[in-house]
Amino acid sequence: MSLYRIVIEVVEVRGKCAAGYKPGDRIVLNGFYIVSRGSSNVCMHAFSAMMSLLSAFAHGASARELGIGSSDDEGYLQCPDPGRPYTCGGTVVFRLKRVGEAR
Repeated sequence: MSLYRIVIEVVEVRGKCAAGYKPGDRIVLNGFYIVSRGSSNVCMHAFSAMMSLLSAFAHGASARELGIGSSDDEGYLQCPDPGRPYTCGGTVVFRLKRVGEAR
């Protein structure tokens, strides 16, 4: 089974992200490894919310079949922080895009 290269991009921040994510920030996964990022932080809360689906997606599962997108190679997930008035943070929406096989 192949592993894929995934670009995770911040598309929206609702409220204020405690990790400092901004639209356009990117994290690139090459198989199991984070190889580059456009932010100084990788938020453990956001990553933990993505991990089960991200692993399946990186192994080739369709985003449509996983219920996170309307195409096979692109899906959306968000961090679990509900934001105000419940917390002082905010929710971040991420686009996951499969861009080829891991190298």
